[in-house]
Amino acid sequence: MKDMSAAFIQMRVPVERNQPVARNTYLLRFRAADMARSIKPGQFFMVRLPQGSDPLLGRPFALYDTVLDETGTPVGIDFVYLVVGKMTSRLSQLRPGDELEVWGPLGNGFPDLADVEHVGLVAGGIGQTPFLAYARSLRGQRGYGDAALRKQPARVSIYYGVRSADLLAGVADFQATGAAVHIAAEDGSAGFHGRVTGLLADHERPQHLVGCGPEPMLHALADLARAWKVPCHLSLETPMACGVGICFTCVTPVRTADGWDYRRVCIDGPVFDAACLAWTE
Repeated sequence: MKDMSAAFIQMRVPVERNQPVARNTYLLRFRAADMARSIKPGQFFMVRLPQGSDPLLGRPFALYDTVLDETGTPVGIDFVYLVVGKMTSRLSQLRPGDELEVWGPLGNGFPDLADVEHVGLVAGGIGQTPFLAYARSLRGQRGYGDAALRKQPARVSIYYGVRSADLLAGVADFQATGAAVHIAAEDGSAGFHGRVTGLLADHERPQHLVGCGPEPMLHALADLARAWKVPCHLSLETPMACGVGICFTCVTPVRTADGWDYRRVCIDGPVFDAACLAWTE
């Protein structure tokens, strides 16, 4: 088990930008230099509205990317969210100058994969949000936290599936990294007609898969990776209450030497080796 006392930053931060980027989808930027300097791709932070108690608990959001000042120093954080309930509805109403309560960075982040030539990033729905910073890291364009720039950029392919084309968010950002971006829409309104795992199966097999999205999609991706005999890491979108391992509301079953046990997604994840997850068979 990981130490729950691992350092994280908790603060009130000003909103600098909150703009629509797709249907019911927004990009929010806040200024938090200390967090921006330390956060890594795949990590997350908790967000709470400081006024009132409805909703009472915070919500987890993945790093989309850090914001750099004119000297190249990280000074802020972008995250992308889909409006699906009370918390995100209230987030969509925030304006520059409003405040958020945030704490992080939290979680373990994505694997380094320094020796992998072709990495496949597989996103379903709003699950694309952690992949911009990760693609930039893999392509040798940015260093995050204490990680240096890569000497040899990896080949990165992004497979991004949505229900319909109007939900696509950040495609131009992903393309700007130099990654090959492949789109699937379940209603046939963009790219491949079907689910993102079907899109992936139609392409060259990556050497390592990394997925984020709804749990049924992650099950399907883990099954595909096992059939292909390629390693796979999954970032779980598990609801959380505290984000720091205290409440045990975000547990997921994992394999152990004695069979299986629960692990907290907030501190043991959110990124897990798919082969270690007890629900992947």
